[in-house]
Amino acid sequence: MKIDSLITLDKINTLLPSFWDLVIQKVQDLNKNYNISKGSPVFTINGKYTSRGWTEWTQGFQYGIPLLAFDATGETDMLSIAKENIKKHMPHHLTHFGVHDHGFNNVSTYGNLLRLANENKFTADYHEKEFYKLALKVSGTVQAKRWTTTNDGGYLYSFNGPHSLFIDTMRTCRSLLVAHHLGHRMLEEHDEEIDLLDRAITHGLTTAKYAVYYDEGRDFYDELGRVAHESIFNLNDGAYRCPNTQQGFSGFTTWTRGLAWAMLGFTEFLEFLNALPQTHEKIENSKNVFLKAAMATCDFYIANTAADGIPYWDTGAPNLYKLGNYRDFDSQPNNNHEPVDSSAAAIGAQGLIRLGILLKKNEAELSKNYITAGLKVTKTLLSHDYLANDPAHQGIIKHSIYHRPNGWDHTPKGSKIPVGESSMWGDYHMVELCLLVQKLSQDKNYTFFSGIV
Repeated sequence: MKIDSLITLDKINTLLPSFWDLVIQKVQDLNKNYNISKGSPVFTINGKYTSRGWTEWTQGFQYGIPLLAFDATGETDMLSIAKENIKKHMPHHLTHFGVHDHGFNNVSTYGNLLRLANENKFTADYHEKEFYKLALKVSGTVQAKRWTTTNDGGYLYSFNGPHSLFIDTMRTCRSLLVAHHLGHRMLEEHDEEIDLLDRAITHGLTTAKYAVYYDEGRDFYDELGRVAHESIFNLNDGAYRCPNTQQGFSGFTTWTRGLAWAMLGFTEFLEFLNALPQTHEKIENSKNVFLKAAMATCDFYIANTAADGIPYWDTGAPNLYKLGNYRDFDSQPNNNHEPVDSSAAAIGAQGLIRLGILLKKNEAELSKNYITAGLKVTKTLLSHDYLANDPAHQGIIKHSIYHRPNGWDHTPKGSKIPVGESSMWGDYHMVELCLLVQKLSQDKNYTFFSGIV
């Protein structure tokens, strides 16, 4: 990425009014025209949202988007759409024991509702707020139950099974942090109490140790900031076995959405830990580990994206070499060799900005560098090349990739690669990114735990 030092929050903020108009139009379209009986919308084909039976992990994004739009604009129709659909369609997600996605589905919905109610953005009585709190407590506990103990810690395991640690869970483990923040007690057999904060920290430490690389000679492909999508463990003795991937090219290359999950997940975790009223040795040690992981992954992102800050879907994609030194020029979504992934950009940009904020007090120059890098990505995503401005297109940002190895992404006629489509996680994180930028331009902030008390 070529960082532009002239980009500022105020300049990006001037682009947001038209963006929010676009978001409102897309929310209204999807609410009116999508048939929810077909399953949660996942990604678009020819600009129309469709479902994909894997796991139900995107519905919270669908209804979280109008909540964020309401926060940004005050448009009450967005709040009505969100509340009505959350009431109808989200309760079963609270007790879904089969997924690692509670932070995606439930913090994006019930968490935002509680935050907005506590900020008096809408009127909610005591009982309504207590319902949101209970929902978040239940969700965090159900998520925490998916636990594998290793010989040096443990982790929240993925839907693949107890042997599998996904990098994605660095963001979704915020469900445990919210439940802890609300004072919830998790009880196991014989009333054994599980410390939700400690469990989340242990998961983060395991992820930082095995899913992130630090150029320390771990293997032949150990490059600073590289990320493995999946880490495999031997359940018989709790030992780590190898890196792997489900959606990337290989366990020894970096799937860039996984990289982005790490960038945002570690920085958000640090924000939460820094806000705790009390600390102890494990918390302080984990802060150092998480900061090292956040900086390594953010630096890797900056070094391995196109000049405009957009990554291709995997840094080891087999035909990427045909683009030449792709890092020296702007992204080419319509090339003939490998697709970009705008969803990774939307997630990663927020990680870059949040890392910059974390470093502002002690590392002013580094802080500015990361924030400016995040704003560069934001500016690119707000351009005509990436916004889905066509009213007939149901997405918000184009050029998202879901599962390249499985061939799930739509390749339009005349193209050799998937291009022009949207995803629900890409759209949500783009909206969340723009809300963050808008609040920062107003000398405010937005975190997943702010207002949740």
